[in-house]
Amino acid sequence: MTRILITRALPDSVVARAESLFDVELRDRTTPMSRAEMRASLALYDGVLPTLGDAYDARVFDGFEHPRCRVLANFGVGYNHIDVEAARAAGVTVTNTPGAVTDATADIAMTLILMTCRRAGEGDRLVRSGTWEGWHPTQMLGTHVTGRKLGIAGFGRIGEAIARRCHFGFGMEVLFHNRSAKTPDFPARQVDSLAELATESDILVCALPGGAETRHMIDADILAAMRPEAHFVNISRGDVVDQTALIGVLEAGLIRGAGLDVYEDEPEVPERLRRLENAVLLPHLGTAALEVREAMGHVALDNLAAFFAGETPPDAV
Repeated sequence: MTRILITRALPDSVVARAESLFDVELRDRTTPMSRAEMRASLALYDGVLPTLGDAYDARVFDGFEHPRCRVLANFGVGYNHIDVEAARAAGVTVTNTPGAVTDATADIAMTLILMTCRRAGEGDRLVRSGTWEGWHPTQMLGTHVTGRKLGIAGFGRIGEAIARRCHFGFGMEVLFHNRSAKTPDFPARQVDSLAELATESDILVCALPGGAETRHMIDADILAAMRPEAHFVNISRGDVVDQTALIGVLEAGLIRGAGLDVYEDEPEVPERLRRLENAVLLPHLGTAALEVREAMGHVALDNLAAFFAGETPPDAV
């Protein structure tokens, strides 16, 4: 029977289905795999269901001309932790779970937009501290979200889902920058550069894919182009943003606030960032809803099942 490794605990319904299809080994740790574990996985299993942090880079594949493992069915839409070219050279197919994560990730973007603009994190800490003295007209004044100008860097499935929520739900004017031309079926204006997007936006949301091409694409120059009253939100990958530069502009008050769900060296979050009152920090909650994680798992299993049936997996990358 086909032998599969699942590298982290998944929802019970996903594991049960996997065990009905394959001979499954479920890794009992929640931390990313070591390089030694990943190299062993290429030799011991027919397929692996890895996820964020399982860094199948070129060094993992080095020396494997024909590994036993023939498919990596990634649990997640982002796959920048997998060197797809190195995998392909070793004869290993890589898949992901794009459709299953769109709405949940867009919802987290909305959560962060509202939290940073309306200073919800600060307000929560104030109440919990026991020092709140009661309502008054000028207490904790934030940014009104309705009708603001939204800029989205990266207009794929998730970027467009965020734009729809902001346009139809909050009456926001939507601008976006994308490497290819897009013509959405609702009002949204494509701009030529990230700098132009940053300059024009009241709220700048990063929805770029991860990978070497986008590393630090949101750099000091882009952040400096933002308005002093603007807010920045990142729900993509942590290393898309120059985190040190972002901390600097937040410390200096050069932008009003930021909402982050991802970080450059997860799970490490710098103390300088953690102590900032004008930063909302979530622990990578983008897809953290049971039904979403179940859907992701079943998409990964669909890809595995198709591959071992001799078909092209629906989400090969």
